[in-house]
Amino acid sequence: MISLTDVHVVHRARTGGLFSRDRVHALTGADLTVAAGETVGVVGESGCGKSTLAKVLVGLQRPTSGTLSFRGQDVWAMPESRRRPLLGASVGMVFQDPSTALNRRLPIRQILRDPLTVHGRPGRDARVAELLDLVGLPASSADLLPGQLSGGQRQRVAIARALALEPALLIADEPTSALDVSVRAQILNLLLDLKERFGLAMVFVSHDIQTVRRMSDRVVTMYLGRIVEETPALAVPHRARHPYTRALFSATPGLLSPINPIPLGGAVPSATRPPSGCPFRTRCWKADARCASSMPGPTGTGGHLFRCHHPVPEGATDVELINQAMESS
Repeated sequence: MISLTDVHVVHRARTGGLFSRDRVHALTGADLTVAAGETVGVVGESGCGKSTLAKVLVGLQRPTSGTLSFRGQDVWAMPESRRRPLLGASVGMVFQDPSTALNRRLPIRQILRDPLTVHGRPGRDARVAELLDLVGLPASSADLLPGQLSGGQRQRVAIARALALEPALLIADEPTSALDVSVRAQILNLLLDLKERFGLAMVFVSHDIQTVRRMSDRVVTMYLGRIVEETPALAVPHRARHPYTRALFSATPGLLSPINPIPLGGAVPSATRPPSGCPFRTRCWKADARCASSMPGPTGTGGHLFRCHHPVPEGATDVELINQAMESS
């Protein structure tokens, strides 16, 4: 349905002054495809490029280089008069914080009508009522302002707005991180229900690794602007091959087992001056001169791809990896 090919996004650094030549490498060499009806989860530490990837997919961020294709059409090669209705009607986005994503001065009815008005859809009032029912909100909420709703209700409105034009693809960028724990499960169950009901493809971005694994068919791991591994959701964490994916999942709290993280040395490098070769090499216990000289290409089969010169052996346990990391430090 949608694909990225060698996509780079580079920004001017904000901290270097007006004449600074520093550049932030927000996304580097991203290759990704999302099939119809598939859910792709995206995980990684803060600042790894997850939100930038989401904005590129929805057309809010133009790549510095590379190609975004939607149903075989190069999105940024077409004129704006074609691009806006194509992506606007076919791709919806749910943002992280519903408090800032919704115009607090407009009633819910107007917020849900706006995309319908922009794209000239008929029967707008009936569609607003249908959308409110779809996300489990009473019809009376149409006349309320966002500030009169709870956080979970506002996020339901945001989801309704994203689905107003019946998109084929939904981008959810940290859709539950601003919500109370008691409300998160309701929103996640709503997204799963809507996905099944309408056959949506979905890109689900989150810090919550366990949630991503539950929601997704495939998990994409990002590090310092690069996609370093794509894994079937059922294969993570113990069949993941990239050292960073294993370290990331090992640091995730579990209800039945204590946290036993694989130790990593050093801090995440700066995105303005990324290291040569593999970006993870400055923290990886397996790194050597080869890792510093070249970025590994994608390796793997059967929907499982990873970029690593020294991948984790299949079947290796976290205890074995912890011992290796401690011995190399």
